[in-house]
Amino acid sequence: MQQNEKIRLVVASGNKNKLREIAEIFTDFEVVSQKEMGFNEDVEETGLTFAENALIKARAACAALGCPALADDSGLCVDGLNGAPGVFSARYCGYHGSDEENRKTLLRNMQGVKNRKAHFTSAIALVYPDGQEFLAEGYTYGSILQEEEGNGGFGYDPLFFSDDLQKSFGVASAEEKNAVSHRFRALQAMLVKWREAGL
Repeated sequence: MQQNEKIRLVVASGNKNKLREIAEIFTDFEVVSQKEMGFNEDVEETGLTFAENALIKARAACAALGCPALADDSGLCVDGLNGAPGVFSARYCGYHGSDEENRKTLLRNMQGVKNRKAHFTSAIALVYPDGQEFLAEGYTYGSILQEEEGNGGFGYDPLFFSDDLQKSFGVASAEEKNAVSHRFRALQAMLVKWREAGL
């Protein structure tokens, strides 16, 4: 495919790191954020699963802009808390946006919990204007630490001890984390599905 024939792919996110990661994998697309395309609507995530929320965001961007749209929804699932915080990961403390308060809430709820195994999940949805929809998921496994280690990454990273890296995501470099991350694995799985569809 020639450079000038690239299909524009709108990503339902303004996160620059996420956009870069997607662009590095989806090289056949011109990857742009929905904000760059003029779509700034705050889409309400009413799904009960990561996949449902990813579809909600991708469908909204696709419908508004008339081009393929990709969205992800991700979060932390702790075995000993029956999968919580799950889809409520970003607002586990009761409101949206405070990573520190979310981590404090998690540590408080983990007191006395012996099973500290956990995983991050990422669901990726790719929606086309003609109605075609693709879903893929990725996971990265580990456990919840007794206290924070490192201040790198974001969200729950300082509390997550990675099985792959044998260290906290909070002390891992961005390159180390991205190589084993749930989002990276979900994007790779999505790329396989996209190629198999012959699009």
